[in-house]
Amino acid sequence: MKKRIFFLFIFIILTFVSNAQQESQYSQNTYTQLLTNPGYAGSDGRICAFALSRTQWSGFEGAPSVITFNVDGSVKKFGIGVSIENDTYGFEKNLKANLSLAYKFSLGNGNLGVGLKWGIVNSTIDAKWNAKDDFNSDPAIPIDGSNNTNFLDFGFGLYYKAEGLYLGISSTHLLESDLEYVNGEGGTTAVPIKRHYYITAGYNMPFANPLLEFKPNILMQSDGIKTQLGFTGLFEYNKKLWGGVSLRTDKAIIGILGAELFKWVKISYSYDFVVSDMMDYNNGTHEIVMGFCLDVKKDKTPEKYKSIRFL
Repeated sequence: MKKRIFFLFIFIILTFVSNAQQESQYSQNTYTQLLTNPGYAGSDGRICAFALSRTQWSGFEGAPSVITFNVDGSVKKFGIGVSIENDTYGFEKNLKANLSLAYKFSLGNGNLGVGLKWGIVNSTIDAKWNAKDDFNSDPAIPIDGSNNTNFLDFGFGLYYKAEGLYLGISSTHLLESDLEYVNGEGGTTAVPIKRHYYITAGYNMPFANPLLEFKPNILMQSDGIKTQLGFTGLFEYNKKLWGGVSLRTDKAIIGILGAELFKWVKISYSYDFVVSDMMDYNNGTHEIVMGFCLDVKKDKTPEKYKSIRFL
């Protein structure tokens, strides 16, 4: 039944796919779900913390790079998560900090998390890339120095998790706020932030060998106009070693390798091959993830009592 639900989800997603350029891009999206779906908070039932560093199109001047940190856990029926994201591309830098809160309740054989997130975004534009002469300069950005702007950000998400299956749907930038900068002409330039939508699904498929599993997952991202799809297939051995391939509709093929060290620390690496004309102008994209999950549940101490039959 779970397998049917997963493949039905894939069929629905494929029906709406086209190419798109999204905001922050990740290849190992299973570690960044808290960024896009607050309903994910606490879904693992453990305290989990992961840090990710991504260098996109290395060797290309002004190429995007991003560092993120996520931590989440659960307290009874509530999931709590904190995410920090610092991304840089060209002359723009964005620092985002979010707090996610999810309420979890039983649904069928799993749990559904209904989540909200609140955050603040600080965006800075540096004028060093802007030409100094009147003919080439861009009036939309400052000629000297830099300026920054802040705005509040909100998101909503639903995340369902059962044994071997997860499904999620969420939206970020609900308010569609504007980034307002003082431009080179002394006026104000407003950059609208589009609302984004995410749908994700994953399923664990066991083999006859109980130590081996196949873990496919799919992620659809859209701003309501254009859509991007990513599909990942990972083989995992003994829950300690994993590797696989991911494909994205932005003409990228990704190789992924990972391992669990010291029984609780995970480290994973991915490399993006850009299958387009850009592959001649960069050295590929590198992404590395490191983190851990801790089980904080304590085993109950067996209660002792006397039986009236044995005095």
